[in-house]
Amino acid sequence: MDTLCMCLYFPCCICLLFTKSEHNVGESEDSAYILDCVFIMLIVIPHSRYTIMDSLLEANATFTLKLFRVLGEDSSKNVFFSSSSMFSSLALILMGANGTTASQISQVLSLDKCSNGGADVQQGFQSLLTVNKTDTGHMLRRANKIFSDNNFDIMESFKESCYKLYRVEIEKLDFKDTPEQCRQHINAWVAKKTKDVIRELLAPYTVNSNTRLILVNATYFKGNWEKQFNKEHTREMPFKVSKNEKKTVQMMSKKSTFKTYYAEEISTTIVFLPYTDKELSMIIMLPDEQVELSMVENQISYKKLIQWTRLVKMEEEVQVFLPRFKLEATYDMKDVLCKLGMTDAFEESRADFSGISSKKGLFLSNVVHKSFVEVNEEGTEAAVATEIVTVGSPLTQRCLIADRPFLFLIQGDKSKEILFLGRFSSP
Repeated sequence: MDTLCMCLYFPCCICLLFTKSEHNVGESEDSAYILDCVFIMLIVIPHSRYTIMDSLLEANATFTLKLFRVLGEDSSKNVFFSSSSMFSSLALILMGANGTTASQISQVLSLDKCSNGGADVQQGFQSLLTVNKTDTGHMLRRANKIFSDNNFDIMESFKESCYKLYRVEIEKLDFKDTPEQCRQHINAWVAKKTKDVIRELLAPYTVNSNTRLILVNATYFKGNWEKQFNKEHTREMPFKVSKNEKKTVQMMSKKSTFKTYYAEEISTTIVFLPYTDKELSMIIMLPDEQVELSMVENQISYKKLIQWTRLVKMEEEVQVFLPRFKLEATYDMKDVLCKLGMTDAFEESRADFSGISSKKGLFLSNVVHKSFVEVNEEGTEAAVATEIVTVGSPLTQRCLIADRPFLFLIQGDKSKEILFLGRFSSP
C-alpha cells in the first residue's frame, strides 16, 4: 500500500545538575545531578478537583510562554521544547526547596498565584494520567528513576513525595568508585526508554566521584495522523526563510476536513491536525504572507491561546501543505531560568534544598534540556520538483501552505494542556 502513516517522534530529556559545596567542615564532598523529562496530560476530572487542575493548566501554559520568549529571542532559529517536561521537573525540585529558593521557583512556574502558594497544585499531580497506549494512534511512554549513590541519604519525605506524585523509584549505584560506568549505565537506560533516539544524555565527565544523586525522567512519544499524508503527494517546494532567502523542503500535502480558526487580531490561520485517537492534536499557527511571525509571538498569551483554540470552527475542507522536518536541540537553561528570576537555586551561599537532604551546601549548577522532534513519512523519500503559488488568506481560499516560518504545538484536545511547543523557521 502506497499511503504510509505520518509519524512524529518527541523524545526529550532534562538535566538538572546539583552540586554540593566542597568547603563544609566535617562533611564529605557531595554533589547531585538531577535529570528530568516528564510528559503529562490533564484529563477530565471530578468537579471538586477542577479548580486545582485549572490552576495547574494555566501555570504550565504561562510558564511555557515565558520559556518560549527567552529561547526564541532569535527569530531566525528553530525552537522546540517540552514545556510539560520542564514544568514537571522544576515542580518536583520545588518539593525539596525551602525559603527564598522555593519562592523563586514557584514564581518562575507561575505557581505563586495559585492557592497555598502552589502546594495544592503539587497534590493535583496525582490526578494526572500518563498515556501509554500502543493500540491507538499515539504512544507515550514515561519512565522515572532516581539513581543514588550507595552512601547518599535522601530524606524519606522527599522519597515518598517523588513516588506518590511522579512514581519515581530509586536505584543504588557506586558513583564514588565507578563514575564512568554509572554514566554509561544511565545513558543506556535513557536510550532504551527513548527508543535509542537520545543516547548520550550525560556527556563525558558530567558524572564523577562526587556525584550523589541523579533523577532521570525519560519520555518517548510517537503519534500517527488521523488523516494520513500520501507519500506520492510529497514534492520539493521552496520555503521562505526570510524575504531574501529560500530553501528547498520536502512538502507534504493533504486535502481533507480539518478544524480551523482565523485569528483576525494577529492575521493568523490556525489548523488542527488530530492524531487517530483524537486525544492529541498538532496545532499549526501560520501568519498571513505579509505578517512577521515575531509579531504573532509577541501577542500570544494564555488567555488568547484558550480563546483561539476554543473558537475553532466545525471541520471544513482544507488543502494542507506541511514540510517534513526534523529538529534536535540542547538548551543550557541556567541563564534562561536566572533571567526569569530563579537565581538563588544556582548560588552556593543562597540555595536551600534542605527538603532533599539534611546535608548543607547543595545547589543547582545547571539545567539542560534536550529535545528531538521528527515529522516525516515513515521510511520514504519523495522528490518531484514543483512550484505552488502561496495565497494571501489561507482560510478564505481553503488552503494552508506552510512555506514560511510557523509555530506548532502539541495539545490535549480536551484539557488544552500544551505538551510541546516549537517554531519552524529554517529547514
